[in-house]
Amino acid sequence: MAVIVNENDIRIEKLQLGPWGTNAYIVVCQKTRYSLVVDAPADPDRIIDGLKGTNPRYILLTHDHQDHVGALAALRSRLNVPLAAHAADSGQLASPPEIRVRDGASITLGNLKLGVLHTPGHTPGSLCFLTGRHLLSGDTIFPGGPGKSWSPGAFKEIIDSIARKIFTLPEDTIIYPGHGDTTVLKKEKEEYAVFASRPHDPDLCGDVLWLTS
Repeated sequence: MAVIVNENDIRIEKLQLGPWGTNAYIVVCQKTRYSLVVDAPADPDRIIDGLKGTNPRYILLTHDHQDHVGALAALRSRLNVPLAAHAADSGQLASPPEIRVRDGASITLGNLKLGVLHTPGHTPGSLCFLTGRHLLSGDTIFPGGPGKSWSPGAFKEIIDSIARKIFTLPEDTIIYPGHGDTTVLKKEKEEYAVFASRPHDPDLCGDVLWLTS
């Protein structure tokens, strides 16, 4: 577990869990000690340990792929707090979320507010969560490219989501993805501009990188 943000109002801890190295995040309101978990890849004991000294209020789900929900059932049972997810990514869950969030909604955590961005493409119900200049992006955007897409239509959809929902944020926004390291929005916009300046196969999809695809 690594503390990656420790400011007066917010603390964010990152846990890399499971065989795919999936990131779970713990967000804490420093003033009230209320906390929430973003994704539950594996090892619920480690997530529970990371919540010690806080008052858990929610579990947020960026999307329903197995590498993000492996510990979800156990975590829901042990924390007994509501799960928030998009309806389009709820059908495969063992039980439905208590909160079905939509684009533009907000989640209050003590003195913090997390805005909900619906960013389909990687999955139909993919979500990102924004608080201040911190964007928890799930598998929508990574350092160097978008999340994986499984069809040309899904690739166009994820690019549209990134262009309309993420690239319109302030350039100093810090992106915390579902795998790997953080990145800064300004860098991703600059690399995307290189990608957009080149012609591409209309059937492009899969693992795409801004600078080499």
